[in-house]
Amino acid sequence: MSDETEDERARRLLTRQEQLNLPKRFYKQVSVAPAESGFAVELDGRPVKTPLKRALVMPGEAMAQAVAAEWDAQGTHVNPAVMIITRLANTAIDRVSGAEARIAGEIVDFAGSDLICYRADRPEGLVSRQAAHWDPVLDWARDAHGCRFVCVAGVMHAAQPAGSLDALRNVLAGEGAYRLTAIHNLTTLTGSALIAMKLASGALEAESAWVAAHVDEDWQIEQWGEDEEASARRALRKAEFDVTVRFLAMG
Repeated sequence: MSDETEDERARRLLTRQEQLNLPKRFYKQVSVAPAESGFAVELDGRPVKTPLKRALVMPGEAMAQAVAAEWDAQGTHVNPAVMIITRLANTAIDRVSGAEARIAGEIVDFAGSDLICYRADRPEGLVSRQAAHWDPVLDWARDAHGCRFVCVAGVMHAAQPAGSLDALRNVLAGEGAYRLTAIHNLTTLTGSALIAMKLASGALEAESAWVAAHVDEDWQIEQWGEDEEASARRALRKAEFDVTVRFLAMG
């Protein structure tokens, strides 16, 4: 009789099924070649296409080489889940290019209820830690872009000044499809458009951004201990965060 629980067995079977559903690697050689508007990735001399059948052409050679490295790293099967730069490039081409204003709007909407504007009122240790990591982000938004955000204790929604949100929209209007894709993904991963935008500006280091995004979570871990499954999910998010920061720099 196996000691495996039903939940463990379900996850194992699901993982096996996912592996069975992965397409087999159908190419031998991966290369990068100049294209009309940048650099393309080729598999056995044939250009890679996006899911919407557009040419996967990157604006710079460094990004194309990074995408090529992901394709080259695949084993007997191709696993899109681990090809984060490829996914981000596909998204930039298929979903963001031509829709930059809409994507910027989604980021600004996120800022309208940003993580760092909702503060704890106790215990003092958490209050102080939030202030230490989040106040500098708000100070940057104010000093660099004239944006003032309202902070409240608790989780009840507080409307942000329309002028501040419009100022952020103007900042994002200067970003191209690839950097917008990265900023949008970083917003999702950190829970904060303001942290993501300060990071994108170069005024915040990546590791500091990650720590700022997890102040509450880290506090809870210190008080109650770490859950193994939650830790594994966080590690996956951190890996995607790191790759997205690389993608941002190449955009």
